[in-house]
Amino acid sequence: MTIVIKTEADIEGMRVAGRLASEVLDYITPHVKAGVTTGKLDKLCHDYMVNVQGTIPATLGYAPAGHRPYPASICTSVNHQVCHGIPGEKVLKHGDVINIDVTVIKDGYHGDTSRMFMIGEPSIQARRLSEVTYEAMWRGIRKVKHGATIGDIGHAIQSLAESNGFSVVREFCGHGIGKKFHEEPQILHYGKPGQGMTLKAGMIFTVEPMINAGKKDIRMLGDGWTVVTADHSLSAQWEHTVLVTEDGFEVLTVSAGSPAAGATQPAAAHA
Repeated sequence: MTIVIKTEADIEGMRVAGRLASEVLDYITPHVKAGVTTGKLDKLCHDYMVNVQGTIPATLGYAPAGHRPYPASICTSVNHQVCHGIPGEKVLKHGDVINIDVTVIKDGYHGDTSRMFMIGEPSIQARRLSEVTYEAMWRGIRKVKHGATIGDIGHAIQSLAESNGFSVVREFCGHGIGKKFHEEPQILHYGKPGQGMTLKAGMIFTVEPMINAGKKDIRMLGDGWTVVTADHSLSAQWEHTVLVTEDGFEVLTVSAGSPAAGATQPAAAHA
C-alpha cells in the first residue's frame, strides 16, 4: 500500500481544487428546486466548471476497472439512491432529498465534496437523517490528527449513526486523493478506536459517510453506477476533503457557501 504524503506545493494545489469544488456547490444551490431535472443541474455545473472556473469535471468519462465510463460531470443521488446517481430526466419534486457530489481537477489536483439538498419541506425522517449524517461526518473529521487511526474516524461515525437508529453503508468509503482521483488509504466509516492504519501529517483523504434510514444493504442498478438501498429506505451523504496536520486537521473543501461546522440545520435548498 503506497500512501502519498503531500508536499507543501501539493497541499496548496489541493486547497485551490477543494475550494473550487465547494464553489460549484455554492453556484448550483439556488437551482436545486422543484421542477428541475438532474440533467439540467449537471449541465449547469459542467458549464460553470469548464467555462467559469477553468476546471475539469473529474467524473466525466471516469472509468475504473470493470466500469463503463461515467457519463456526467456530477453525481445526483435522490432519496433512496446511495451514491453515483447519474443525472438525467429525473424531475425533482417537493419532499425529495438529493446529494450532489462534485469533483473538479485544477492544475492536476482533485477537489472532492458533496452536500445534501432538501426540496421544499422534507419528511421528519429525511431531515433527521441528513442532519445526523452531517454531524457524523464532522465527528469523524474531528478525530483526524497525526497519530490517530482510521478506526478512530470510523467509530465516531458509526456510533452516532447507529445510536440514532440508522445504518452505515460498508461497501463504499472515503479515499486518499491528490493528483489521482482515488488513492490509498481507504477511510472506513465504521470501526473500532485505535484500529487500522495510523494517520500521518501530510495525508489527504475524503470523509464521506453514506448513512441509510433502514438497513445497511445496498444494490447496484443496471446502469452500472447508481447504488440504491436494498430496502428502498432513504440514504444521505456528506463529504469533505481533509488534510492531516501535526495537531489536527484542515478541511480543504470550504467556500463562502459551505455549511458551518457543527451546524444543527445544515444548509439545504428549499423551493
